[in-house]
Amino acid sequence: MEDQLAGQINEIPVSYQKENPSSSNLSLALTHSKVDGRKNIMNKQGKKADNFVHRIREHVKLGPKISETVKGKLSLGARILQLGGVKRVFKQIFGVSEGEKLLKASQCYLSTTAGPIAGLLFVSTQRVSFCSDRSIKFSSPSGEFIRFHYKVSIPLKKVKRVNPSENMKNPSQKYMEIVTVDNFDFWFMGFLNYQKAFNCLHQALSRS
Repeated sequence: MEDQLAGQINEIPVSYQKENPSSSNLSLALTHSKVDGRKNIMNKQGKKADNFVHRIREHVKLGPKISETVKGKLSLGARILQLGGVKRVFKQIFGVSEGEKLLKASQCYLSTTAGPIAGLLFVSTQRVSFCSDRSIKFSSPSGEFIRFHYKVSIPLKKVKRVNPSENMKNPSQKYMEIVTVDNFDFWFMGFLNYQKAFNCLHQALSRS
């Protein structure tokens, strides 16, 4: 094997060529440029990953009990997989009117007197809706406890305005207030991607 390799090496014509200094410097500069470019890409990706992890951590912390919030997320994920996508979940929960299309679904919390409730905010071409991740236990007028998913559905034509706001002490905590024409207000918070959710709702309202 070594003799065969030696023979192959001997067959390669060897020639000496004086290296052009300017060509060498240009090649070195291009190499450094590529390395710097890759470092910048890796740094940007690292920052995005850190921001995403931070948003998830803040999102989960908003729930009254982290364990219950995680259970709700797992239950929601299983439901989405079982039905075959978010669009089918929306259709099963709220039904779909003729010509209605789901534009976006965002994980967030709805503020209530009992505390923040984790769920999905749906924005369609006709309404903005919310459904909790898991069923909530409530006391009925008869004194019995019943469980059902907390749901809100507001036709876009009934939305008076949408107000963006943030926590003055922690600007990363952003809120979205939806005010209806009959002066009911709904506060949503803990979005994994607040700006995309807000922009989508704003565009849907401008087209309605």
